[in-house]
Amino acid sequence: MTLLVELLPFLMFIAAFAALLRGFPVAFTLAGVALVFALIGMALGVFDTIHLRAFPQRIYGNMMEMDKQILVAVPLFVFMGVMLEKSKVAEELLEAMGKLFGSMRGGLGISVVVVGALLAASTGIVGATVVTMGLLSLPTMLKRGYSPALASGSIAAAGTLGQIIPPSIVLVLLGDQLSNAYSEAQRAQGIFSPDIVSVGDLFAGALIPGLILVGVYVGYQVVIAIMKPSAAPAVPREEGTTNWGEVLHALIPPLALIVAVLGSILTGLATPTEAAGIGAVGATFLAAFRNAGADSNPVGGRIVTGVGALALISLIVMTVFVDLRLGREAASAGDQFGITLAFILVALTTAGALVALFRLYRSKVLDEVMTSTAQISSMVFVILIGASLFSLIFRELGGDATVQHALEAVPGGKWGALAVVMAVMFILGFFLDFIEITFVVVPIVAPILLMMGIDPVWLGVLMALNLQTSFLTPPFGFALFYLRGVAPPEVTTGAIYRGAMPFVGIQIAVIAIVALLPWLATGLPGLLYD
Repeated sequence: MTLLVELLPFLMFIAAFAALLRGFPVAFTLAGVALVFALIGMALGVFDTIHLRAFPQRIYGNMMEMDKQILVAVPLFVFMGVMLEKSKVAEELLEAMGKLFGSMRGGLGISVVVVGALLAASTGIVGATVVTMGLLSLPTMLKRGYSPALASGSIAAAGTLGQIIPPSIVLVLLGDQLSNAYSEAQRAQGIFSPDIVSVGDLFAGALIPGLILVGVYVGYQVVIAIMKPSAAPAVPREEGTTNWGEVLHALIPPLALIVAVLGSILTGLATPTEAAGIGAVGATFLAAFRNAGADSNPVGGRIVTGVGALALISLIVMTVFVDLRLGREAASAGDQFGITLAFILVALTTAGALVALFRLYRSKVLDEVMTSTAQISSMVFVILIGASLFSLIFRELGGDATVQHALEAVPGGKWGALAVVMAVMFILGFFLDFIEITFVVVPIVAPILLMMGIDPVWLGVLMALNLQTSFLTPPFGFALFYLRGVAPPEVTTGAIYRGAMPFVGIQIAVIAIVALLPWLATGLPGLLYD
């Protein structure tokens, strides 16, 4: 009987893993397996039903607490990404970058990486990025004589950059889980006024490793172009004439959105949730400006939309120079003028947003965006509830203590424990989505690693890089599945796998570099927030 009680956490994890491999829905698998083992625990006298009775209040309380409102950023960032997907930003960027770099050997591959990085920083949705670039770039690269393996690997790898370059859904979810784990670890150490780790910290921490990854991807394209010219030929110069007007037209809007969203977070002007709201409104303006649809007055609609976008930008700039807080006892004349001007800009922004939404509604784009946003957001939060129940019952059955003892027994102290956790997450990435790993594995192992003295931001960036790698790793990398779905028949699954493997190696190398040089992840947050 004692042996069975000790084995319950492991049997619970194995049962959940087996059910997921059979293809059962993730959220219901996690919750269902948890409830079955809760009943077993009750029968054996090792689980108290009070935990199940309190679970709904716990979920509601977590969502309503002020420090949990970061989860509101998830549907806003999803809305922003889907809206930009519909606004044809990727198409214009790919065409412009192809003309800019295409005349050099490996130029199309470099274009794909650069566009992937820009889309990562403006949308953060892997599936949409991979599918869009697969549809637009892969036929062109194959037509120009690119190796099918190099072309498909470049597109799949560039598409996954949305997992590590902020703003990223992975970093938002990881930030929430690590914040809980860090507070738990400090309370276990007797620290009842704990420090916090925020999503903004993770955004800042992931920025430099993400840019390093982009640089190494570009370097790989250059090396292949030099060593195997036939695998990455240049576009004929007469076809790759650069039109700087087209390039700037394609680059400036997404760059402005990136600066507004990411810049407001890193400079402390806005929380991630507030910045996500800015991004959602900005993406709406951009989509409406580029999609006249059924608008009877497209020129007038564009003018109003453009004025609204400029008003939003002006509001963001004003917050840097003017104190716009209301209800103060004393405000200078300059501040009073700024507040009045801010009210006018808010009115213009609101009018522009209403016109933009109407235009998108008339063109049917808004319906698609809202449907996709609701589906993706619902999936994330239902999995969150199921995973929370799984983690709760796993912990009450003694699973966290067992895992802690196992990690503490690993040779090498915290380094050995970290290596084991990263290896397990890497292997799980072959079979599970990043959401399951984030919601199930991270709450179990993160408190233990943090109690060993590991920096939470550094740990979060390492985990994010690891989860990004899972999107590329055969046989079940989701980016490979997305690309397989839109690749032409002549591109075999084997070619896609072969093309992805060098980028998996690059990912592992960058993870090792960040592991050996923690300041790459901790330096920028320390500079900005300390």
